[in-house]
Amino acid sequence: MKTDESLFSQRKFVWVCATFCCLLWGSAYPAIKNGYEIFQISTDNLPDKIIFAGYRFVIAGGFLLLFAFWQGKSIARLSRHQYLQLIVLGITQTALQYTFFYIGLAFTTGVKGAIMNATGTFFSVLLAHFIYKNDRLSINKIVGCVLGFIGVMVVNFNSQSMDFGFSWLGDGFVVLAAFILSASSLYGKRISQTIDPTIMTGWQLALGGVVLTLGGYWSGGTLVFHGWQSIANMGYLALLSSVAFALWSLLLKYNRVGMVAPFNFLVPVSGAVLSAIFLQESIAEWRYAMALALVCLGIWWVNVVRNEKRKDLRKDNVVL
Repeated sequence: MKTDESLFSQRKFVWVCATFCCLLWGSAYPAIKNGYEIFQISTDNLPDKIIFAGYRFVIAGGFLLLFAFWQGKSIARLSRHQYLQLIVLGITQTALQYTFFYIGLAFTTGVKGAIMNATGTFFSVLLAHFIYKNDRLSINKIVGCVLGFIGVMVVNFNSQSMDFGFSWLGDGFVVLAAFILSASSLYGKRISQTIDPTIMTGWQLALGGVVLTLGGYWSGGTLVFHGWQSIANMGYLALLSSVAFALWSLLLKYNRVGMVAPFNFLVPVSGAVLSAIFLQESIAEWRYAMALALVCLGIWWVNVVRNEKRKDLRKDNVVL
């Protein structure tokens, strides 16, 4: 445990791991788009999309629980209270968050959806300010978050698809999904202090995936595998989810939220770039380079340490 704490609280290692997580999540964009084509899911078929997401997270959770079991960890020796915590986390962080996100995307444009979803970083930094004494808002965090958000807007800028209208069912649901993810991530940070992060993430993904799958079938959806391509696509999506979520949980366990959360701005940028590469779209555009520069500058700005003593990050000072 001390080895994990020492490793996952080293600043450069945190940066590398957080960037890797965001690259994995970014790669999900083209993988999901290809998945819809492979599984023959139409754009407006929400129940099938929810089942698709449910299968992905059930398998991802299974991967993590099998990995923890292989390591000799007891994946089921938990108290009743801990099981209840995991159920709440699974329902909120996976099931509710993705349900609101998919519904929101169905009633707004992809450009506005990506920008609205980026508000989750602001929620994380703001909530941490009120919950943890050692994670207060600062000028650096505010400036860094604003730079990152501008970067997300730049990479998604499209004069033809941008408008200033606000749809509660579309934009509002995407923002609500971002808030749910931020709040549940902080809840997961607390749970990870008493439950191994790998086991916690495994159960959270699996339980949330089951809820999504049942909800999708209850809504009249179906999912049919079409050969090895569908298996490979689902396997990759499940693997990236299991690795990224588990690693992110470890980073949150041993570090301040305000240090890790701004890396989330990399997700839409990397998603746009990777989508352009793998979907044979042009990437020779100024907006990609500018967006990446702004996001990286924002992350650096948030993590600048000015005349601060390094604090013991093993335990957070909780206000509430």
